[in-house]
Amino acid sequence: MEKYYAVIDIGSNTMRLVVYSQVNTGRLHEVENVKAVARLRNYLDAKSNLTDEGIVQMLGVLDSFKEVLNIYSLEELACVATATIRQANNNTFIQKKVKQQIGWEMRILSEKEEAYYGYLSVVNSTSIEEGITVDIGGGSTEVTYFKDRVIQESHSFPFGALTLKQFFSDNKPETALGKLQTFLLEQFSILDWLKEREVPLIGIGGSARNMAQIDQSLKDYPLAGLHQYKMNDSDIAKILHYLSPLCEEELQKVDGLSTDRADTIVPAVAVFHALYQTTQADCFVLSRKGLRDGVFYEKSTQNLKDHLYPNVLQDSIRELIHEYSLDQTQIEFIQFLTKKLFNGLKERRLGSHTQRDWELLERACSVYNLGNYIDSESSAQHTFYLLANRTIDGLMHIDRLRLALIASFKSKNTFKQFVGPFEEWFLKEEKEKLSVLGALLKFSYCLDATKRQVVKDLDIEMNDRELTITLYCDKDFHPEQYQTNKQKKHLEKALHKDINLQFILG
Repeated sequence: MEKYYAVIDIGSNTMRLVVYSQVNTGRLHEVENVKAVARLRNYLDAKSNLTDEGIVQMLGVLDSFKEVLNIYSLEELACVATATIRQANNNTFIQKKVKQQIGWEMRILSEKEEAYYGYLSVVNSTSIEEGITVDIGGGSTEVTYFKDRVIQESHSFPFGALTLKQFFSDNKPETALGKLQTFLLEQFSILDWLKEREVPLIGIGGSARNMAQIDQSLKDYPLAGLHQYKMNDSDIAKILHYLSPLCEEELQKVDGLSTDRADTIVPAVAVFHALYQTTQADCFVLSRKGLRDGVFYEKSTQNLKDHLYPNVLQDSIRELIHEYSLDQTQIEFIQFLTKKLFNGLKERRLGSHTQRDWELLERACSVYNLGNYIDSESSAQHTFYLLANRTIDGLMHIDRLRLALIASFKSKNTFKQFVGPFEEWFLKEEKEKLSVLGALLKFSYCLDATKRQVVKDLDIEMNDRELTITLYCDKDFHPEQYQTNKQKKHLEKALHKDINLQFILG
């Protein structure tokens, strides 16, 4: 029986329902995501009360969310509200109306809590050790600074994508953008802990997602997925200069931009650009995980120090092993053999291998040939596509691609085929190294062709002409001997060495 959890996020611009299922590893997977553009910010009156019309709008959306949830047997539900409800003078009355008509307890997050949940979602879904997070809502902007994955500072600015639209109401686009940028730089400069950090700037929320989608569209980006997508200062500046002269009708047609964000995307991108400049960030990273995820990360990590998963990437690999029914015993055995081979080649200076290369290869041992789960005949193709195009928490996109190229290795030709669309991503030397690592991994799996863990140890000797690998076995080794001799040519080509295999029983 799957366990389901739901969170309702009542924002200033949008309201969203997300349903998660919990898998065996304890991590949460999104199974339902429903969005409604309520623009509650527009219903705050002169006295900062949410009008009756706004309350009716909000309750109507919540009622529709409740209908969706009727098909799930929920373990837990959280209903949280952010800036607009927080700033509404009649928010206590609003909470009572939600309880009376919907039956839910609505929790109004403080500025500090809103910032904290954004931070918590980032450190539990990426491997970034130090960074600055930014989450632009409709009525507020939250920023945090974390180091060694622990939050150090947080702040909530009283402006968001909807409120910043005012800069464009009475001015020409160029004038408005200049005034907005000056305002933002002044605002960000009041926090000394933001200045010149030179760490990743991590964007959270719908505006950040839309900016990343536009960037991918402009670049004809060849990989799927947004989480952990990387941009730089010039990418953001290019998008800002591309979008700012466009009228709303033209913005509606921009690839990657949601129609409901067409009127707020320019102020949002201006925030990212100004913050990038203030922090002197070394890159911009998009996090698809945000406040809603943070709410449940807090609950699912309540027994862990600082509410942090110890190793995000390790958990992600474990999920893949479970999802594709991979054999953990075989994986550990292959890691043992591969490390012996890797170290042996490194000692004999066959390739300029590093500790980072081993970490990548060890990871690939866990997911080698997982495409066999779909179809054994085209396993390499499925392995490459699945690993290259699915989100793996803890891996940036280029690292995901490296993993896919090694774990899908079948031959030099298929490697060239897979790496073809990404030629400009790698130097020639790195492509050669990835090919060697892939061939080495394929060779290791041949040594366990029958999954009986026949080979218990190995030695490597080398002369000018060939590499001799002696394999010590405790069972009949003939199936492994046949398969390895058949496939060793791939490693020979990669190493530019003949390989002589000697199997010894006893």
